[in-house]
Amino acid sequence: MKPTIHLSVVLLALSSAISLAGAFPGVAADNSLIAAKSKKLIKAKIERDVMMADELMLKAKYADAAELYRQAINRNTKNVPAIAGLGMALGKQFKLDGAMEQFDKALELDPRNAMAHSGKAMCLLNRLQSSSLTVQKNRESILKQAESEAKDALSTDPTMPEAHFNLGMVYKEQGRQDEAANEFKEATVNDPQYSEAFGQLGLIKLNQNSLSEAADNFKKAVTINSGNSTAHYGMGQVNLQQGRIDEAIKELNTSLYQYPNSAPVHQALGEAYAAQGNTVAAVKELQESIRIKPENAAPYLKIADIRANRGDLELSISELRSGLEIMPDNAVLHMTIADQSLKLEKLDDALKEYQAVLSTAPQNSDAAKGLTRCYYLKAQKEATGAFSMSNEWEKADQQLQQAIKMNPNDLELRLAEAKLRALSGQTVDLAQIGTPKTDGERIAYAEALLAQNKYKEASDQMTGVLSTATDTKQILAVGDLALMIKDLNTAEAAYKKGAMAPGGADRAKRGLDQVVKAKEVARQDLTMADDLARKKQLASAVDKYHAAIYGNPVVADAHMGLAQTLEKMSPLNSSELHESITQYKAFISLSPNLPPKELEKLNKRIAKLEEKAYKLEQKEKQQKSPR
Repeated sequence: MKPTIHLSVVLLALSSAISLAGAFPGVAADNSLIAAKSKKLIKAKIERDVMMADELMLKAKYADAAELYRQAINRNTKNVPAIAGLGMALGKQFKLDGAMEQFDKALELDPRNAMAHSGKAMCLLNRLQSSSLTVQKNRESILKQAESEAKDALSTDPTMPEAHFNLGMVYKEQGRQDEAANEFKEATVNDPQYSEAFGQLGLIKLNQNSLSEAADNFKKAVTINSGNSTAHYGMGQVNLQQGRIDEAIKELNTSLYQYPNSAPVHQALGEAYAAQGNTVAAVKELQESIRIKPENAAPYLKIADIRANRGDLELSISELRSGLEIMPDNAVLHMTIADQSLKLEKLDDALKEYQAVLSTAPQNSDAAKGLTRCYYLKAQKEATGAFSMSNEWEKADQQLQQAIKMNPNDLELRLAEAKLRALSGQTVDLAQIGTPKTDGERIAYAEALLAQNKYKEASDQMTGVLSTATDTKQILAVGDLALMIKDLNTAEAAYKKGAMAPGGADRAKRGLDQVVKAKEVARQDLTMADDLARKKQLASAVDKYHAAIYGNPVVADAHMGLAQTLEKMSPLNSSELHESITQYKAFISLSPNLPPKELEKLNKRIAKLEEKAYKLEQKEKQQKSPR
């Protein structure tokens, strides 16, 4: 074992030589030789420090490596490899300002230094992990800077694995998945032991749903470095998607042990626990993910889904609104709040959220469909004729037309348009719009039929949708939708079917309880409406009849009671007569076994009302026109 030569010994020898040269001129001839040897020893020591530091970097001992790099820099303040190495060691510890300072120093001395350019790209990418709103607002600019730095590094050293890796990370963040995959592959070609590159390549394949390729890359990454938390996370995700929940949890916990502050790992673990039915543990992990990375919408949505499945829609919406505080323009959060508000019959809240989506994304067909569904229910609660004359109807029609213009082949949007037209009193021939082929189209078709009071045909469409639903979640979703549009008979059938499906009993029971409650409330409203009508309290009776019809539209007596009461209103106007006509027609639609004489009598009654309504309309127009 060779003895270690310390710098102090070298300096002492050099000092002694200089002193001797001054005292004895004969020694002066050897001075330059001694100085040269001393410089070589110092240089050797510096290079050895850098090499040892580089080895520590490979072992992820970044703090120890930083100390050695500093020692090398103290001996030579212009040592570019040591300066760049220190920057890299600091960057790996997320000391980003200090790292950038070192990289800038290195580039002042060597503007084409590939390590410094690549290191700056790494630091810029790491800044994006911050939840600072300032950083998030400048995300695109930061990515462009990182891309430029990585490319500058590759212009100097085209085979540099780290530069290819950082450029791949930039492309991944920009959504350029194929280009990212190519850069990660290039990194592994130039360094077959680059565990991180294999891990990131695995994530790309995972996002592309190539689970087998993803698993292969994750296994390679772990084989090279068992401490690669990204690779363990990836394996957890593969297992989760393949239904191996216990194996997924094991891999995710391993990843979390290696890197406890990972928002994606906490999120995935939450999803795994949710798949097990352990919702308490799931919510805990998802909330931890939000704490670390509050600007990620996915955990908010997952917690909201868990709350909603428990029947806690109010709590679910509260969770989603927390996300909106951080991400006020997130369309998915707005859409989910709108859908859940609709289920709670908070129609004005739902309208506001659908409109928020359409204001930034007018092509969003789901928001347009939700908007029309909301207006349909709102019209059922209020006088249909009054709704069709309102500014709300005009705004709804404008937004729907914009969505149709951007999605001209969407049959569901065409049916939504038909629904609005029917609500305004126009005659719509649904057969000319098209024949529904998907479940979504059948549901939209059913809603358009309901708007025309064609309850039997609408029920047939919904029954068809329910018959094709085999998965528990699908069955219960049909029940929820039917309950929302007040097709209580289909909702009841769906929940009964869901109760027999695996894992559906509790959720189905809650649904059936809601159906029973809805029917009972509607019955009570009808009883009160009849009582108010007998007491000549007509305006209050109309309100209660509307409530009864909204709660359970297939009760024929509610339509008849409303029609007769509207006729008695004083002073009478044309809109009330038009609604009375609509309600008589709804009663006929719901009473297929009416005796012929009674049916004839009702049709004559409708004809007289139509004539009377026309005359009133003309009179109202004359009164409104300027003299």
